[in-house]
Amino acid sequence: MNRATVLYIGVLLTVVASFGGLVFMASLQLRDLQPVTDAQGNAMPQNPAGGVLGGRELYVGLGCLYCHSQQVRPPGFGADIQRGWGSRRTVARDYIFDYPVLLGTMRTGPDLSNIGVRQPSDNWHYLHLYDPQITSPGSIMPPFAFLFARRPVEMQRPEDALKFPPDLQDPSTAVVPTLQARMLVGYLKSLNSSYKVPEVQ
Repeated sequence: MNRATVLYIGVLLTVVASFGGLVFMASLQLRDLQPVTDAQGNAMPQNPAGGVLGGRELYVGLGCLYCHSQQVRPPGFGADIQRGWGSRRTVARDYIFDYPVLLGTMRTGPDLSNIGVRQPSDNWHYLHLYDPQITSPGSIMPPFAFLFARRPVEMQRPEDALKFPPDLQDPSTAVVPTLQARMLVGYLKSLNSSYKVPEVQ
């Protein structure tokens, strides 16, 4: 047997072993993951549907994942928990309904794994999307004002109009979220990995 044959066999065995270890074994370990039941009897994570899925598509389409991650690192690998981005590290179970998984590519902005828990207010999210400087002074996030419509106030301000701080409120104009803004905020508010999982004690 010449050296070329030995080399080819070695390369083939390396590829097969890598596939077995990185793909096949991981699939065996993770394919039976199921949601857990929280204290209120809800299955977590929840399988997104309807507007939440539309909001997820907007999140991807607007490029949010280029500046925001969705992965809380464990203690010793970063200060994510100390920053309040999550109460525990994220685990594979948190992503069982995500396809593709939106881990993100960098952290120009804060991690969003738990933004639905950290910021439960619809108005906060709408203001942040309309003009991030209102809720987060110094933020370099671009405004997404095109997700909102401006309407003149004739008799009464619409119930769904954004509630600006008093110094920014224009009494003659109301800013209301479009369907796209509602779906995006619905998706952001669905991001919750605060429930207990057996992987993290």
